[in-house]
Amino acid sequence: MSIARDLDDIRTALAAGLAIPYLGPETLALCGDSGLPSTPEALADKLCAKVSVPFKIRRNLTAAAQYIENFKHRKTLVAMMNEAFAGRAEPSPLHRYLASLPLPLVVETWYDGTFAEALSARADWGRVQGVSRAEHRDQWVKYFAADGSGADEAAAPGWATLVYQPIGAARPAGNYIVSDSDYVEVLTEIDIQTPIPARVQALRTGRGFLFLGCRFNNQLTRSYARQVMKRSGDGPHWAVLPGELAANEAKFLEEQNIRRLDLPLAGFLGALLAAEPAAA
Repeated sequence: MSIARDLDDIRTALAAGLAIPYLGPETLALCGDSGLPSTPEALADKLCAKVSVPFKIRRNLTAAAQYIENFKHRKTLVAMMNEAFAGRAEPSPLHRYLASLPLPLVVETWYDGTFAEALSARADWGRVQGVSRAEHRDQWVKYFAADGSGADEAAAPGWATLVYQPIGAARPAGNYIVSDSDYVEVLTEIDIQTPIPARVQALRTGRGFLFLGCRFNNQLTRSYARQVMKRSGDGPHWAVLPGELAANEAKFLEEQNIRRLDLPLAGFLGALLAAEPAAA
């Protein structure tokens, strides 16, 4: 199948609400110079610039975060994360295009929450965020209405769009899954789907996923994507992944039956919007 055919199928699926955008940190690159860290390594650098962390883990985000949590307290780690994401990125044309569509579910897997910013003119949406068990012992997630106020699970079916932020986000309440212990808690249960909200599980049924700004050369990103996709059906699923793939990325795409578009994200966006003049 050609890239042109894939693009047509993606447009059709998005317009029908049958494709679930799964947005990774690299989508920030479309937002101009926001100053926000757009990779785990860049975020680790920001954290380690504030606290002396052993050299061998300075570029490992989860290990560096765990060190800070252990030796400086969880509150210090949260304050540093809030500072790292205190700025706001201007939503890109991709974010705004997706926000204009009738999408029941969008997954954001970075802490900036730029897609949620693109929805800010609407009132018919809400979000559900993963939360750290270190701070919320009896909860896996928290719900928030469009205005940032707290909500509960019963409100979610009434939202036209649910934004699922499985590793948390800076806004509205600074919830973060970021340290080794945060991930251990989640990954211990995620295979049986306990940390994944029931509404997310319902909305993914019969839909495909469109991975944008994600790499799968890290076990954590593969594990999350695999479990969020679980039982969603046969797709189709797509991933925009430019350049040479790592062996584990290629294996993951084959294992999950994900079609790859070998395009830079900006090139994909231009091609996607080429037949959507109103969105462009």
